[in-house]
Amino acid sequence: MIVLFSTPLFTTYEVTGYDVGDYATDFSLKNVDGKMVSLADYKDTKGFIISFTCNTCPYAVMYEQRIIDLDKKYAPQGYPVIAINPNDAKQNPGDAFDKMAERATDKNYPFPYLIDESQDVTKRFGATNTPHMYILQKENDQYRVAYIGTIDNNPKSAEQASKHYIDDAMKALLSGQEVEVSKTKAVGCTIKWKSAS
Repeated sequence: MIVLFSTPLFTTYEVTGYDVGDYATDFSLKNVDGKMVSLADYKDTKGFIISFTCNTCPYAVMYEQRIIDLDKKYAPQGYPVIAINPNDAKQNPGDAFDKMAERATDKNYPFPYLIDESQDVTKRFGATNTPHMYILQKENDQYRVAYIGTIDNNPKSAEQASKHYIDDAMKALLSGQEVEVSKTKAVGCTIKWKSAS
């Protein structure tokens, strides 16, 4: 019997990253306006909604307006959105920095859209898909991971979704309760990792 092994054309990583209850460390990444952004820049927040997303993934595009709406709804309540593009632009030219800036302008993003060129922050979080959502709860100047996963259970339509995971988690946090469903499977395109060479 002959056994053939094929080598994948893309790099894969065993992703570990944060779990619910872990404390996330701060980062400093470049925004589409050229300025560096970190969690510490936000002095009066109660937490953050972190979205690993991109320009090119169909799922990210379908969820884009919902991510904008999350910021409009929850930023005034102390939980702004920070969007991070994790993809390697060499593999996905549509996710290059200049294309990110165009997208943010065209869609009038009300939140920063950061590029993770080294992909170190993405690996630290353990993000695997676009979009991949994290809710961070600020506790004594630390950032506890309160939720990891997807926005809702229907990528095609917010109106047809029967489960609204981010909204439910936010309602719990804002009322001082525990998040009932704190982890779901992120639905979207796999992150385009840099090649090992």
